[in-house]
Amino acid sequence: MPSKEVTSQAPKTKKNASAHPSGDKRFKVLDITMKRNQYRQDSLIEVLHKAQEAFGYLEEDVLLYVARGLKLPLSRVYGVATFYHLFTMKPSGAHTCVVCLGTACYVKGGGEIVKAVENELGISPGETTPDGQVSLMAARCIGACGIAPAAVFDGTVASKQTPEVVVKRLKEYQKTDAD
Repeated sequence: MPSKEVTSQAPKTKKNASAHPSGDKRFKVLDITMKRNQYRQDSLIEVLHKAQEAFGYLEEDVLLYVARGLKLPLSRVYGVATFYHLFTMKPSGAHTCVVCLGTACYVKGGGEIVKAVENELGISPGETTPDGQVSLMAARCIGACGIAPAAVFDGTVASKQTPEVVVKRLKEYQKTDAD
């Protein structure tokens, strides 16, 4: 009996069905993270961490993409993203300042540091200056009680801060970047 050759009718150049329509390659990073975790719903926090690392913050279309990828309701993804302080829904400034408000830091002046920044720069924790240069955040504790009050400037911990020193540094960020 003569053999009959079977050919596939599928197109030879098929794009990844899960690729984001915008073509943004950062979504591929999310795909890889979700695949590595076998699209398990309990990997949501890890996927959100990777999303924030890739995008800088968690915007709505990123949350929707994660929700679809992990087959979770958007409300659950949004709830997790807004519950944990380490996730942010807005882009941060060029520079960040995290003021520790843990017990030791608060007792030694952490609260006064936040008040001084609010008064001088006109922003509260979780906000960014209108020029986009400085974001202020507050942390419950950064684990640096021995050097209280502590602040973290662009990822670097600074010890025994005063309101004047913090405000001066943040204003220098604004001046330097405005030039």
